[in-house]
Amino acid sequence: MFVTTLITVGIMLLYAVPGFLLVRAKLIQESAIPAFSAVLLYFCQPCLAIYAFQKTTYTPEVFAGIGITFGLALLFMGIVMAAAYLILRKRFADGRYRIANVAVSFGNFTFMGLPLVEALLPDFAEGAIYSTVFFLAMSVLGWTVGCALMKGSFKACRPWLIVLNPATLALVVALPLFFLNVRLPAVLGEAVTVVGKTSTPLCMLVVGMRLGFCKIREIFGEIVPYAVALVKQLVVPLLALLTVYFLPIDQNIKISFFILNCCPVGAILLNFAEMFDTGQKSAANMVLISTVSSVLTIPLMLLLVGAVF
Repeated sequence: MFVTTLITVGIMLLYAVPGFLLVRAKLIQESAIPAFSAVLLYFCQPCLAIYAFQKTTYTPEVFAGIGITFGLALLFMGIVMAAAYLILRKRFADGRYRIANVAVSFGNFTFMGLPLVEALLPDFAEGAIYSTVFFLAMSVLGWTVGCALMKGSFKACRPWLIVLNPATLALVVALPLFFLNVRLPAVLGEAVTVVGKTSTPLCMLVVGMRLGFCKIREIFGEIVPYAVALVKQLVVPLLALLTVYFLPIDQNIKISFFILNCCPVGAILLNFAEMFDTGQKSAANMVLISTVSSVLTIPLMLLLVGAVF
């Protein structure tokens, strides 16, 4: 598990390099980055969700696991976000702390979490769905409370986006097919799979592009991204482990829950920052520092889960 995780995370980091180099070569302008983010959120991620549901056959047990995972994910992220808000709210005049509040709550559940779960639990097909369910819970919070925090005003909260967001709308296609155990035609299914699996490379490309416009000192010279990475990748996973360890639920759900909470800061943070035009550099720094440090933190935390389970 340690070696598999190390290789998987290392490859993901390499995806950011072309984006960085293309910007440095002046082949991509800064104004183009939000367009890449929009393609990722509105096209690639929904295809990834459909792909995840197409991998698994419907059974009442799987459906129950989806419900349990969604409830736990929504509750756990909400508690982490509320706790961070209570600690950081007095510093919200500095936009970095508003971004940090969202960063410690949201992980890279699909773009990094799904490949990790597939690599570490190859015989547990439902793991792909659970990572998608995590993203759905994150979208519910992200398009409402998350965007309000990033914009610095709860007046910016958009309740209708709980339903009208890309992750939820993807379920309009994915769920009926899942419940009826219907598989997409081979050619269409392959197309959806290919587009969905481009999510991880494109996600990291966007990170690399944004970092191409940052100075080295701006990337590594601030303390806040390191503090965010410490909390997100060490404190939050331990709290997640304590949350599920004593629950009477399937052990694979517990392990998936823990693995997904070990993921670094979600790239959706940068996507939101690009679309809302706020805190792009801070978001990119937090995503980068968190993702780089995850090369060490994820394998180490998985040693823990191996010992516990």
